[in-house]
Amino acid sequence: MESTVERIGMPLDEYIRQYDEQPFELIDGERKPLMVNVAGHGEIAQAIFLALHILVSANHLGYAFLEQTFVLSYDSKWVTGSRKPDVMYYSAERMDAYKHATPNYKNMPYILVPDLAVEVISPTDDLHALNEKVNQYLLDGVKVVWVFDPQPQTASIHTLTASKPFTKQQIILKAEDTLTGGDLIPKFEIKVANVFA
Repeated sequence: MESTVERIGMPLDEYIRQYDEQPFELIDGERKPLMVNVAGHGEIAQAIFLALHILVSANHLGYAFLEQTFVLSYDSKWVTGSRKPDVMYYSAERMDAYKHATPNYKNMPYILVPDLAVEVISPTDDLHALNEKVNQYLLDGVKVVWVFDPQPQTASIHTLTASKPFTKQQIILKAEDTLTGGDLIPKFEIKVANVFA
């Protein structure tokens, strides 16, 4: 007797329809509604987005997006998961290749994991859930995750080690420190305090 394996996720058109009714992330087959962000959260996310956007656009390095969704997919018609970082970044090479391979990309969410995902901690956030979200980003293939915490005015940088078994590495920067884009976003740098100004 053959066992039936349940397929996690939903068809792309159904995902888009349901998302229009109530924005959500799809994590491990479970819909997690997205809540409204407070004003301070939005200002911090916008400051990061603008700093990234100005640099990467002027130097043709890539594309930065503010509160844009990306989905995980077995194929272009089936969504296995979705995430909505506060800010995300794609290298020009990866995004240009995606657009070329997906002529109708404007009619769907990005089916492409970003190189960088950024999260801003809100007063209503569950820190355990946020840490799990960071871990999931890295397991999905995001190269670097930045998390900004307004209360102590810190930025933490999360990556996975290059060798197996993969383990998470974290560096915490204080307000007086400078956050750089490293090899991922050359020339990018911003003083952490300026993000919260």
